[in-house]
Amino acid sequence: MTNHQEDLKDISALFAKLSEAWNKGDGELYGSCFTEDAEYVTFMGQHLKGRKQIADVHQMLFAGPLKGTVLVSSATTDLQPRFITPDVAVVIAIGEARLAVPAQDSNDRGSINTNVIVKQNGEWKLTAFQNSRIQEMPRGAR
Repeated sequence: MTNHQEDLKDISALFAKLSEAWNKGDGELYGSCFTEDAEYVTFMGQHLKGRKQIADVHQMLFAGPLKGTVLVSSATTDLQPRFITPDVAVVIAIGEARLAVPAQDSNDRGSINTNVIVKQNGEWKLTAFQNSRIQEMPRGAR
């Protein structure tokens, strides 16, 4: 059995860096959390390909509609990766981009995301990210 204590610390640092980059509005720093060939699916269904596109699109968002937002994520407080191999893990996280003006925040911005992370050259990076708005399960499906 592999001891993942060091990995948990490093993965936690990755998600903390992701939140820090978002909260600073720094697209380049945000993009640096991803592998060069990462895949990113937004909650609106856009498919971003590669670190550069992820960074560029987020910089545009940080300068426009997401300016001043604060990212709150369970990945920074309740990290529970599922290790597929010693160098690949899946992290399901809940997050929300809170608007800069609380009175304008509709409080329905909660999202759930699936993160595939890989360890490359001793460093954990996101290689796939899928984000969806949280919805109630239909009654019959519970």
